[in-house]
Amino acid sequence: MKTVYMVSLGCPKNLVDAEVMLADLERAGYTVAQEAEHASVILVNTCGFIRPAVEEAIDTILELAACKEKNSGQLLVATGCMVQRYGGELATELPEVDLFVGLDDFPRISTLIDRLGGNSRVVARPGPAAYLMDHRVARRIATPPFRSYLKITEGCDNRCAYCMIPSIRGRLRSRTIADLAAEAVHLERSGVRELSLIAQDLTAYGRDLPEPAALIDLLRALLEQTNIPWFRLLYLYPASVTDELLHLMAREPRLLPYLDIPFQHVSDRVLTAMNRHYRHSALDDLIRRIRTHVPECAIRTTMLVGFPGETDEDVTELIDALRIWQLNHVGVFQYQDEDGSPAAQLPDKVSDEEKESRYQRVMETQAVISERGQQHHVGRLEPVLIEGVSGESNLLLEGRTRFQAPEIDGCVYITSGHVNPGDIVMVRITEAHTYDLVGEVADGQGGDKQ
Repeated sequence: MKTVYMVSLGCPKNLVDAEVMLADLERAGYTVAQEAEHASVILVNTCGFIRPAVEEAIDTILELAACKEKNSGQLLVATGCMVQRYGGELATELPEVDLFVGLDDFPRISTLIDRLGGNSRVVARPGPAAYLMDHRVARRIATPPFRSYLKITEGCDNRCAYCMIPSIRGRLRSRTIADLAAEAVHLERSGVRELSLIAQDLTAYGRDLPEPAALIDLLRALLEQTNIPWFRLLYLYPASVTDELLHLMAREPRLLPYLDIPFQHVSDRVLTAMNRHYRHSALDDLIRRIRTHVPECAIRTTMLVGFPGETDEDVTELIDALRIWQLNHVGVFQYQDEDGSPAAQLPDKVSDEEKESRYQRVMETQAVISERGQQHHVGRLEPVLIEGVSGESNLLLEGRTRFQAPEIDGCVYITSGHVNPGDIVMVRITEAHTYDLVGEVADGQGGDKQ
């Protein structure tokens, strides 16, 4: 039988690519295997954004290669950003892999696997990718059926000093509003109730289109042409969050009060070295504007510690800012040199030991802030999207509030109530922990969808 076992690493943007591959393979007669040893093809969709992601991809490939050794005739295929970034080098480094496929050719993955034989093991065009999907490209949704992602652009033009995305995924390429609306309508018909918009930078949407368009135009079209109850915005560039967008969020309850805005740092000196086009004062102003226009809005950000030239004073400034801002969710990463990035050529490297120390300081600060902020939810009634039985205990249900994005934030553990996955119901929050909440389905809410 033609069966495939897939592992998709990295971000939701990569997951959408994996869904495209699964749909193509299913059309070609493949069925999905739940265990690697039961598959005729093992497929690893890799991330190549930063060194730890590359290391994870290689470890995963080698782990699955051990499975292949025990199963004669099994094929091992690697796709994704790591393949696009390193190309033919991987064929020498990873002889266990039968086929490498880059970012321009993955939509025809079934054809490439079927033709595997005398052809090259590497199908990856040199340089940045140029592919841009549209709504006619089938996806086999890999998330629960009531939530999904809408990838509105490919590539990025921001050119941050530490980032390899432009050299891997190419320059900004936006899909049209009509095309994205058509895909959203299709996803709604399939049962999607929460749709997360994703891109390297949502705020850059439409800048490259021949017909003028912007993120706010796209949002208006999605609101008009669908009845999806929850839209979530992930990955916005700080300098480009406009008051017009915030006004629309304030008026439209279907636009969730949640913004994922990677700041990366707060020190003007470090931000300049990173080639980020804003300064600390602009971040202060952005947070003030968000909380003025959308007072309930949950703000998520990421910070990068250990950038070349970063001092202890810069980290203290970052920690002081977090204490003032009281953000809801903060992810912290340790800088790593990436071959080919401008930042890799900078002097004054920070030692691994110091990076770890700074990481711990920032994380400990944010844990205290998060725990205090979570307490504000106790006693409140909150709409919660039910995910299903909790992975922690089959005696609990699990869901997410408007302020918790899938996979990256905490969740709500639900101790009582009879509801179904995909329901959006009112839950009374009874407890708060550092990252998660506990609650009970409100009376009269059993199985009742908003």
